[in-house]
Amino acid sequence: MNAAYELTAPAKVNLFLHVIGRRADGYHLLQSVFMLIDWADTLHIERRSDGKLQRHDLGAPLPPDDLCLRAARALQQASGSGYGADIHIDKRVPAGAGLGGGSSDAATTLLALNRLWALHWPRAKLASIALTLGADVPFFLHGRHAFVEGIGERITPVVLPLTWLAVVKPQASLGTAQIFGSPALERATPAVILADFLANTELGDNHAAGFGRNDLQAVALAECAEVGQVADWLQARFGNSRMSGSGSAVFARAGTGDRPLATWGEDELPATWVGRMCRSLPVHPLAHWAG
Repeated sequence: MNAAYELTAPAKVNLFLHVIGRRADGYHLLQSVFMLIDWADTLHIERRSDGKLQRHDLGAPLPPDDLCLRAARALQQASGSGYGADIHIDKRVPAGAGLGGGSSDAATTLLALNRLWALHWPRAKLASIALTLGADVPFFLHGRHAFVEGIGERITPVVLPLTWLAVVKPQASLGTAQIFGSPALERATPAVILADFLANTELGDNHAAGFGRNDLQAVALAECAEVGQVADWLQARFGNSRMSGSGSAVFARAGTGDRPLATWGEDELPATWVGRMCRSLPVHPLAHWAG
């Protein structure tokens, strides 16, 4: 196998996100339920025999040393492989949105290169590299909706109903370090148990959106008024709204049936915002690529 094309790198939303503490090394301890959604980037990766790693942007240019290249380099160094890769990225998931687009790209890169370089590493071995790249990368490598704890390393799969979500990002973007570094961030939310969340999801379409909160949202609102504007806009149309991750994207649950309970008209979304109606994905399209 010398190349892999049309590789999906799906985004995620955090149905809730609690910061329950902070380690001595500064890393925050989190609890969250991550849901995979069908807003996705597409990667095309070709194996090189000369050991070089190169990225080719098919859309808006990415930072020179993005997570894909860092993932490829980390795997190359850990495995001792003499192969390289040309990584082509069609970027669709907006950056600075809290949707995990860059982390998902990195996980897809690890899964693809594990095959293209004939490493055949098990998922657990790839996960040790994934965690060094960012807290969200192990989740995407795992490939299913999950209750995520610690600094992203404790992953418990959960089964959730097929869910419609309205996801909107304003023009402004937010940096993860900027939000987590705020002195105003609540860092002592009491820990929850997964059973409480799962019991809440059985009560109806909007109850899971109301479980817990996103502890990062208050900080994001203080930094970026547009987050609040999007949240209010979605609340008015869907009856619920919550920021995903460290923002700036906000989502609203829109039902669990064959069609969303509500949506927006063609001309309703403000011109500077980016959004779409998404469906949850029960499994990552490449979940079977690692044992």
